[in-house]
Amino acid sequence: MLNAYNVSYSRQDANRGYRLCLYLLTTAGIVFRSELAILVGTITLYLLITQRLSIVKVIIPAGVGGLIIGLFSTVSIDSFFWQSFPLWPEWIAFYYNTIQGHSADWGVSPWHYYFANALPRLLLNPAAYLLCIPVALLNAATRRRSLDLLIPLLLFVALYSFLPHKEWRFIIYVIPGLTGVAAAGASWIWTRRSKSIVYAFLSLTLATSILLSFAVSTAILAISSLNYPGGMALHTLHNGILHPSKHHFDVYFDNLACQTGVTRFLEVHTAPQTILDVLEVQDSMQKRTWVYDKTEDPAVLLDPLFWAKFDYVLAERPEKIIGNWAIVHVVYGFGGVKLLKPGERSGGSFEEVVDDHGITKAGDDWTENVARMWKGLEGVLRQKVLQGYWVEVRMEPRIRILRNQLK
Repeated sequence: MLNAYNVSYSRQDANRGYRLCLYLLTTAGIVFRSELAILVGTITLYLLITQRLSIVKVIIPAGVGGLIIGLFSTVSIDSFFWQSFPLWPEWIAFYYNTIQGHSADWGVSPWHYYFANALPRLLLNPAAYLLCIPVALLNAATRRRSLDLLIPLLLFVALYSFLPHKEWRFIIYVIPGLTGVAAAGASWIWTRRSKSIVYAFLSLTLATSILLSFAVSTAILAISSLNYPGGMALHTLHNGILHPSKHHFDVYFDNLACQTGVTRFLEVHTAPQTILDVLEVQDSMQKRTWVYDKTEDPAVLLDPLFWAKFDYVLAERPEKIIGNWAIVHVVYGFGGVKLLKPGERSGGSFEEVVDDHGITKAGDDWTENVARMWKGLEGVLRQKVLQGYWVEVRMEPRIRILRNQLK
């Protein structure tokens, strides 16, 4: 009697957990990311095949509830802010990119990209997928739970691989599940480290791989901070490169600047907008008026009168900007990593900016300091310590801040 009660309770508890999972995923797919619909489908299909899911008690309530809550939230809010009713942003993006096939306009990758490139990079630690996940699958104690996670997640990745355009952000949702399976395998190895020399060696391998992965991820984090020269350029413009007597500035952002960090969040208010703005001590900034422009129309960009109204331009290629402009600052960005052999010259370039009096000006932003520091380390360490070898973190000029000489 007690066993029957426990089985019944466990089944109800499992159905409740599955229903909540599908409900949250459905809502998130409708509101935030449409590709989650495929993940909901693979999870639902797997649970149906394994006969663990009740259509009436789980699938229908989760699907209908998530659909109603998600649609009500996104359509009402987005329609209000975009002043267009009814507006469902994720459906529009899904229809444009997937059904109409425009995602391929942003680049095409081979079908195996996610499995051969994206997943290993996201997991980072090779021991996770070369050692821990196989161990979790080989052991009877962890096999079933591991398969419950792996099969729907990898099926989702396989189905998404049919789309020609691929980015790691489209499949990042599978990483917690894969990490969970890897953790089960790692736990199996670690708890047996004292039982044999094989487990002791594998445990040492795991510990070492974790430390190395931490070091690599920290380095990648630092390098990733160099991928936003547009945002750094706008920050530099707001805080350093200004006419002291002027209070109105018209600024133009080119395409690369907008792709590398220029967002609405970095724009400066023309007056306090919230109580937090009132409390901030930024009187000099609040007195200035900023007008931003992101025009991309090629015909408009060829009109000299269009450029004449701007005080500053954030541009990748200054030669395309019409008028009399001076480069007042150069913002650097990450240009790649390369192993250099003895005698091989580094390829990173470095631009000096000279002011109106012919004096070289030193920048103090993050990207330029990194460029200078890495060049300095190369001069100190490469020949004397590393015998001519060097890991080059290339810092290349990305965004130039131009000032209108006629204003």
